[in-house]
Amino acid sequence: QVQLVESGGGLVQAGGSLRLSCAASGSIFSIKAMGWYRQAPGKQRELVAIITSGGSITFLDSVKGRYTISRDNAKNTVYLQMNSLKPEDTAVYYCRADSPFAYWGQGTQVTVSS
Repeated sequence: QVQLVESGGGLVQAGGSLRLSCAASGSIFSIKAMGWYRQAPGKQRELVAIITSGGSITFLDSVKGRYTISRDNAKNTVYLQMNSLKPEDTAVYYCRADSPFAYWGQGTQVTVSS
């Protein structure tokens, strides 16, 4: 079992920045990748960014150049730095850990006002 606790969401004006954190605990040795997903009202959940245990990173096209994903292995934490935020980035952001199973965090709301 893996437990994920997210933090860092909030309300920000367009052009602003936020940093999300996702702290993992439990069977962290089994984690192969960690990522961030988001779901806006009326839309499907989509992958925003993912980082594998080997360090490979993938981004959603619409956030490339604005978001970065990083990890602190000592703290078992993954971060999503979001810059130049746009109103269309508004969504609930979820952390996910992939091991033999997928584990999800509780979600954190990000709201970008125009």
